[in-house]
Amino acid sequence: MKPIWIIDDEASIRFTLKEALGREGISVKLFPTADQAVQALSSSVPQVIVSDIRMPGQSGFDLLKHVNKLANSPPVIIMTAYSDLDSAVSAFQDGAYDYLPKPFDLHQAVKLIQRAAEESIKNIGANDSSPSEPEMLGQSPAMQTLFRTIGKLSQSLTTVLITGASGTGKELVAKALHEHSQRAQLPFIAINTAAIPKDLLESELFGHEKGSFTGAQTMRQGRFEQAAGGTLFLDEIGDMPSELQTRLLRVISDNHFYRVGGHELIKADVRIIAATHQNLEKRVSAGLFREDLFHRLNVIRLEVPKLKDRPEDIGLLANFFLKKSATKLTTEPKLFTNEALNFLQQLDWPGNVRQLENTCHWVTVMSPGRLAGIKDLPPDLVQNKKDIDESNSWKNALTKEAKTILNNGGTDLLLELNKEFEKILICQSLNFTRGRKIEASKLLGIGRNTLTRKIKELGIKEADLAK
Repeated sequence: MKPIWIIDDEASIRFTLKEALGREGISVKLFPTADQAVQALSSSVPQVIVSDIRMPGQSGFDLLKHVNKLANSPPVIIMTAYSDLDSAVSAFQDGAYDYLPKPFDLHQAVKLIQRAAEESIKNIGANDSSPSEPEMLGQSPAMQTLFRTIGKLSQSLTTVLITGASGTGKELVAKALHEHSQRAQLPFIAINTAAIPKDLLESELFGHEKGSFTGAQTMRQGRFEQAAGGTLFLDEIGDMPSELQTRLLRVISDNHFYRVGGHELIKADVRIIAATHQNLEKRVSAGLFREDLFHRLNVIRLEVPKLKDRPEDIGLLANFFLKKSATKLTTEPKLFTNEALNFLQQLDWPGNVRQLENTCHWVTVMSPGRLAGIKDLPPDLVQNKKDIDESNSWKNALTKEAKTILNNGGTDLLLELNKEFEKILICQSLNFTRGRKIEASKLLGIGRNTLTRKIKELGIKEADLAK
């Protein structure tokens, strides 16, 4: 069994739990801050995490959010004072395994941790495959090309820029690049530059010294230091404020930086992977992104395809997400009917893979039976079916007409229906241009002489144009 991680800024709590678990033959690893535990998670995953809520730096809630992003996330038990009990219940609802109110009964605490560890072992045994890359699934040509490129970059520490629409899985690509690199055993630290207020982003990236600004009560390491020797993933780099773009460029160029309010020069030994959903070339042209920084980041570019461009992967991804949701909810996995899968492959998926995952979770919670059909999908997707059906109505009518002709013993099917097809298109184009043949021929993609010939061959009259 892997160790139990105890995370609490109170040394007495850490020592007490370590001794109690040690008497049961359970190995323990201690952390005084959540920041240190998050950094350690990049290279190893414990059997169970027991964490306090309020600590210097990141809180227990922040740690819980980080753990929930892991493929095989361990159970997290939140420790809290009674004054934080409502918060602990909220954390439980957001994915914590359980909560442990302080002061706690030591015997009951050990039993709770043991139970969480036993369930964790069962879940890993049932679902353990490749923990580092379970969600990077795809058999489509676009994904296979992406996989091959990641493989080619495995022996390189080159800076990579990942582009693609929101929800396509850019962070998963960044993690795969890290896990297949020479730095795989060292930290992978991610930061979303768009999610952090401008005034705090500099401190988040580079850290700060005690007293450097109001509220800086202790020295804090930034993400560059946390990622030392490993990989720093800068998500949504296109939204980085201009003054921080300048500082980031200097760090990339010099491989050194200062903490906010600091005077000690710190080495930046990290591989940088950046990602954005925006067109950086356009932002450079608009003066919103530094051109020199763009060229520093754009050494190797990887484009993550949209989900609608890889419909052959939807069934594979849907089954994975249904199983994942069922595991989290401790229920039997649902299955999509063939009709539902065919329908899902026709959608545009503006939210990409993230939207598909949310859909599968919705179905797992809301669908009454084991088999989920189109009627069991979220209402907004079912509305899309009506739109698709309406847009395909002419195809359905053509299919019905072809069947009728064949059932009545008709022949020359292609010739006869093609005449009707051409006649309709020509009439509509002439109606649209109010009879102007040159414009109509351009809309049809044929020459004017060809249009004149077809009007004569098809016997199109003025009366036909009024239809």
